[in-house]
Amino acid sequence: MDGTSHFILYVADQVRSTRFYAAVLGAAPRLDVPGMSEFLLPGGAILGLMPESAIERLLGPELPRPSAAGGNPRAEIYLMLAEAAACHARALAAGAKELSPMQARTWGDVAAYSLDPDGHVLAFAIDGPAEAA
Repeated sequence: MDGTSHFILYVADQVRSTRFYAAVLGAAPRLDVPGMSEFLLPGGAILGLMPESAIERLLGPELPRPSAAGGNPRAEIYLMLAEAAACHARALAAGAKELSPMQARTWGDVAAYSLDPDGHVLAFAIDGPAEAA
């Protein structure tokens, strides 16, 4: 299977979320138009941010609005990055809420967890021992 994977988060405020992810990822969006912002992620995947208000126009009224779908968390983004600790720190500085600090996990990664402004779980991780964090 060839191609690029896109992960799209439905957000309450596209501008706020675009600023947040630009700060966290340390990069400008590769696309930023009304209705969609996109960031290139390590490994070539794309993170998209679509305002909740655009979902019904795109997919119809049968799809429940995310804000009415029963709460958070709604999704997790798990990013394996050499600069995981720095990204986690930038997320906190940009307004994320820390769920768990950078620490060794039972599956072998060293990871930190936070919540973005829309309640999506962000995990920043590296392979290997805790001293690598």
